[in-house]
Amino acid sequence: MINLFTPDLTRFPPRSPRVKLGGYVHLPRLLDKARAVIAGKAGEFEYNCPLDRQFFDFTGIDHEAMLQAVKTGKSDGEMLAWVAAHTSRQPWEIVAWSAWLSQLGVGSADMHEWFVEMIKADGPAREDITTFFDLLDLDDYVSYGGKG
Repeated sequence: MINLFTPDLTRFPPRSPRVKLGGYVHLPRLLDKARAVIAGKAGEFEYNCPLDRQFFDFTGIDHEAMLQAVKTGKSDGEMLAWVAAHTSRQPWEIVAWSAWLSQLGVGSADMHEWFVEMIKADGPAREDITTFFDLLDLDDYVSYGGKG
């Protein structure tokens, strides 16, 4: 049986970065990874990866403080209240940031090369993979048995 409160990321992926909680994209995925790290079931997923750090930089929340809050067993709703208590971001800023992050693409030439290699590996015929969220969704799908 799948227990979404203590996700086993060796068996199924975290939620898509597109899933929102309180207007924040990526927050549910970040919580899934934190819970999996705590349970020792993160597999190849990394908590506080560069995409996670986008959230931490935007909110001003320390990743260790958040991990400690997750360790207390808070639900998604309780974690959203915790985030709200630890950031000064306004709703309009959250909406703008989420829209920006959901469309984030690659920057440097090295990142372009890496991005292309990932697409070639996961879905060489795909022409619709243009953002990091597109790539993460594709990679999650392929990594758990789907065909890109």
